[in-house]
Amino acid sequence: MEKKIGRGKKRRRTARDGELLFVPLGGLGQIGRNMFALEYEDEMMVVDCGLMFPDDEMLGIDFVIPDASYLFERKEKIKGLILTHGHEDHIGALPFILPKLDVPIYGTKLTLGMVANKFLDVAPDYPLQMNEFKAGDVFKLGKNFKVKTISVCHSIPDGVGLAIETPVGTVVHTGDFKLDPTPVDGKETDYAAFAELGKKGVLLMLSDSTNVERSGFTPSERVIGSTLERLFRQYRNKRIVIAAFASNLHRAQLVFNAAAAFNRKVALVGRSMIQNVRLARELGYITAEDDLFVKAEDIEKMPAKKMVVFTTGSQGEPFSGLVLMSKGEHRHITLNSKDVVAVFASPIPGNEKLVSRTINQLFSCGCDVVYDKDQQVHVSGHASREELKMMLSLVKPRYFVPVHGEYRHLVRHANVAQEMGIPKKNIFLMQNGDILRITAHKASLKKAAAPAEGVLVDGMAIGEMQGSLLKERKDLSEEGVMVVSVVLDYKGRLLADPVIETMGFIHIKDAVVLREELLKVIKIALERARGKRPGDKDYLSSILKSRIKESLKRLGVAARSSPVILPLISVVER
Repeated sequence: MEKKIGRGKKRRRTARDGELLFVPLGGLGQIGRNMFALEYEDEMMVVDCGLMFPDDEMLGIDFVIPDASYLFERKEKIKGLILTHGHEDHIGALPFILPKLDVPIYGTKLTLGMVANKFLDVAPDYPLQMNEFKAGDVFKLGKNFKVKTISVCHSIPDGVGLAIETPVGTVVHTGDFKLDPTPVDGKETDYAAFAELGKKGVLLMLSDSTNVERSGFTPSERVIGSTLERLFRQYRNKRIVIAAFASNLHRAQLVFNAAAAFNRKVALVGRSMIQNVRLARELGYITAEDDLFVKAEDIEKMPAKKMVVFTTGSQGEPFSGLVLMSKGEHRHITLNSKDVVAVFASPIPGNEKLVSRTINQLFSCGCDVVYDKDQQVHVSGHASREELKMMLSLVKPRYFVPVHGEYRHLVRHANVAQEMGIPKKNIFLMQNGDILRITAHKASLKKAAAPAEGVLVDGMAIGEMQGSLLKERKDLSEEGVMVVSVVLDYKGRLLADPVIETMGFIHIKDAVVLREELLKVIKIALERARGKRPGDKDYLSSILKSRIKESLKRLGVAARSSPVILPLISVVER
């Protein structure tokens, strides 16, 4: 194909005349569910595949995953899926999405190890196509994407940022990062790599926005080491229970170091904690002697002052180790005044109530509880505002998209980018499902161009966010239910009086007048419907729901509550 230039002149179309698409499917306007795609002509690559924990309104839902239907429809284009690190909000949705895409995945040794463990639990028969890389490696995906991985500090080892060369220009994705000068594992964020990219020229930058509201710099993880030492000295005669994210392996290393220094043994509690620590030790990411550890069933046999219990549950997860302990339901440990519990994490947005409830329950057990931020029990793994400015000054992108954060975080990160000299017209505030189209000469945004609503996971059942599941649960929880059971003969005649039962609504047995009125309404409705479609259960059910609702409204009951009405109709054949 040729393009006209000026008056009558033509030039051959080059790769740089093509169009690169950036398609976020999760992680924008929310904390979690991180996933995006880059698409150029007949090829596509995907970055991350994470889940998000539900908020209070998602009754009974375990977690939320991205809607990947945009990818399913184009899976023949996908050349690979790259994972930036091993946190659940970046790998947690893989067992539900990857088998449908059936594409190779790329990650560091620890990240791929965590993925393999996850599939052993959920989809053991799926043949993973895993490709390991180290920070600094360069590899190609198809003919249009050349990927360089960049070491970044985070709250889990082996995190990377990405520099992706495309025919249109270079895309830099910081991944989740902070600029920790003294990381626990000695692996710093690679400033030089980001600076070199900035010198060469960066087309588009995608950057973590989680901590943009925090001024200054995020403290080093090594701060936790000092907190642990103070905790161990202050509570030298008590059993110490520490709750943390199971994936925060840097923190785990600091806990093990402190336990060894104070001559204590460690018991791991919680399946994910046990799995992650075992994997990290096997792969060399955690150093700890075998004799440091005791089994959970031996906790109560050990002297209190010789024990550290390292458990899951820092977010108040209902069936986690810490929550079961707080309720007195854990099979291996009973908390009392001889214990101190330290929660080494801050609540994820939306989890505040769960965490607060757990802390209250811990106090009721009689133990001391350490959880306040001013006691330095948590250090974030995300860059604060000055670090975000530094990253922008290093990379100097032409276009900028803030990612990974609630909408206010994205807005404030966009403001920071403007302060750093990026023109407002080159900064794009996007939401999941928007598509940014970039050529060598311009960029344009198409709103809500791809399906990107969350998909709910309840156990192993998967349903769409916009389906009726949540509405039904909400209605049942708020309005109650009325069950109306009728038995008819084949001509549609009642064989016995209807039976009415209610739960979460007016106690029908006590509401004599209402019960008599409803029985009358049901009988009249069935009699009128009998000559029309006597054996049609769906039709009869619809009629009964309508008549009962009208009756409740007429009596003024519906003004207070409108229950879910479930007619159960049995037809006795000849």
